[in-house]
Amino acid sequence: MPASLPAQSGFRRTLSNLIFLSRWLQAPLYVGLIVAQAIYVYRFMIELWHLIGHSVFGDKHAFEAATLALGAPQASAETIVMLTVLGLIDVVMIANLLIMVIIGGYETFVSRLNLQGHPDQPEWLSHVNAGILKVKLATALIGISSVHLLKSFINATEMLKTDTGGQALMWQVIIHVVFLLSAVALAWIDRLTWSSATHAPKGKSVVGEVAAH
Repeated sequence: MPASLPAQSGFRRTLSNLIFLSRWLQAPLYVGLIVAQAIYVYRFMIELWHLIGHSVFGDKHAFEAATLALGAPQASAETIVMLTVLGLIDVVMIANLLIMVIIGGYETFVSRLNLQGHPDQPEWLSHVNAGILKVKLATALIGISSVHLLKSFINATEMLKTDTGGQALMWQVIIHVVFLLSAVALAWIDRLTWSSATHAPKGKSVVGEVAAH
């Protein structure tokens, strides 16, 4: 039996290395998110072109494309401009969310980016972990939901003309409130976990204390 221990130790070491290397399977996922962000940049430029076309040059085709995309065929030009700008802000906030997931997720779960001393290093990246990343993502989702809700409120007159417009507004408000409550819950759980880890006796983990109880 003792002679088999080195082989068993070697097998465990190999298995541990394999499991640790499996984190690189996430790398293509983050590359895919970069591609998704490029698509969002393309959509942003199209919407910006429509905005410039019907606001500056008075292009009727651009105005019709904007009203069709926003689902507000009877809206005034000022409302269309406002809704289009909110749509652009929405795209920017989703792009910010993608950046947060790509950089923060890669740094947390795959490999270090070694950006220490880089002038463009995000401030939040220096202290990011899984809990903080969840809270930041929840906060970003609240911002995106707020923009969608504001767009709906501005276009509420057109929406209420349809049979399902009132229900759509109600569900958007409910979903926004759920996002708010989820962000508060995540922040509270992260603070509770951090506080427990700070006050835990040296050399004893929080998980160990929970298991002991």
